[in-house]
Parts: sequence; C-alpha cells; structure tokens
Amino acid sequence: MTEGNSPQSGLSEAAKAELLSMCEEQFAQLEKLQNEIILCEPDFCDNPQEQLGNRVMATEAELKQWLTVEPQLLAANSEVLLHAGKEEMLKLCSELEMIVSCYEAKRDKLQETKKIEQDWLEEKKQVFVTVTNHIKRLQVEREKLSEHSVLQDTKVNIQKMKLYHEKLMECLGDVLETHVPVLQDETSTNNKNKMSTQRLNEDLISLNEMLEVLMNQVLNTPHDPYVTIDATFWPPYIELLLRYGIAVRHPENNFKIRLETFC
Repeated sequence: MTEGNSPQSGLSEAAKAELLSMCEEQFAQLEKLQNEIILCEPDFCDNPQEQLGNRVMATEAELKQWLTVEPQLLAANSEVLLHAGKEEMLKLCSELEMIVSCYEAKRDKLQETKKIEQDWLEEKKQVFVTVTNHIKRLQVEREKLSEHSVLQDTKVNIQKMKLYHEKLMECLGDVLETHVPVLQDETSTNNKNKMSTQRLNEDLISLNEMLEVLMNQVLNTPHDPYVTIDATFWPPYIELLLRYGIAVRHPENNFKIRLETFC
C-alpha cells in the first residue's frame, strides 16, 4: 500500500506510525496463518466426497469460533478511528446518492407509465359512457314501438298491397279491353243472303275472368295448378293463351291447363 492512496493522508505523524505498525502486525499474522494453512493442507484424497465433508465440518467449527469472539476496534487512536469513520461515511454517502439517483429514474418512469394508463382509462370511460347512452336510447325506442303500432304498420302495409293489386288488375283489364274485347251478343247481317248468325253462349266468361281463375288456382293450390276446361272457356281464348305461352296444357290431359311459370 502506498502512502498516496492509503487512508493515512490527512493523519498526523504519530497516527501514521501507529497505523503502519498495526498493518505490519496484521500482515505478519496473516502470513503466519497462511503458512499454517499450507502445512495443514491434507494430501489428495481418493474420496472427494469425504474430503468435502471434512472441509464443511472445519468451516462450521471455525464459524462457531468466530461467533464467540468479541469485536475489537481497529486502533486505539481516536484520530485513526475518526479518519476511518469519515472515509466510510463518504463511501456510504456516495452509494446512497447512486441509489437515490436510480430510484428517482424509476419514479419518473413509473409516473410516465401512470400518465399513459390514466389517459387510456379515461378513453375507456368515455367509450363506456357513449355505449351506455346508445343502449339507453335503443331501449327507449324499443319501448315506443308497442304491439299496437306494429299491428297498425302491418295493416297499412297490407292495405297498400291490396291497392297495388287492384291497380295491377285494372291495368290488366284495360289491356284486355283494348286488345281483346269482351264477348258481346252481336248479329251479323249479310246484305246478299240476309242471314243472321247464332247468338253466342251467354255462359262464356271473358279472358280477364279466365286469367283470374288460372291465377287463383295457382295461389290457392300450388301443388295442383291445373284448371279443367269446361263450357265457359271460349276455345279461341284458350288457343290465344296457349299460342303466346301464357298457359300450358296438362301433359296427360288435354282438357286441363295452367299458367306458365314465369321466372
């Protein structure tokens, strides 16, 4: 140990001499103990487990001996003790400053993390409030839609469909009236022969009525959409429906027809 980096700096000459004398004594005792340990070192043992057990027992015995020893001061000189204590206090203060610095850095990091978590929590609270308000609004709207109002809406929709159906039937009637006149009792006079034709059968139905019969049959009994041809069906009308693909005959019975399936 050199004097420049030793704890002797700042001590008086007497204190330095006393401290050097103590160091020499301790070094001499340390060298003596080291020589004794080397001499007492057992030879290489063939059983490493037994050697390890002996070392453990020796270490435990030495520990018990050190526990019974009373601690002693390094030196009796108060100046040496004061200087040594001062050095230890300075070292301890330096370590504590490092610890404080580390904990301050951790504290700043935790504060930053805390702020981020608080911002996230605030956003989640706002989302929760928004969703809660939306749910309440939907519940209020659902309560307003009572059974009576739903029934009334259904009735209105049915009435609209009926009006639309009536309009379609009127349009169909107008088309048929324009292009296919209704059967009438007419007498055709021949100036040359002055002969009259026979009156048409009053039981014949119009083309419009014939189409209604076919449509009702499809709607009422979709599994059996065929209608049997009777005396009320005028053959020219049947031929018209068949020729233009509006109706088709039964594959096994020519006296039955049905509406063509329109896709």
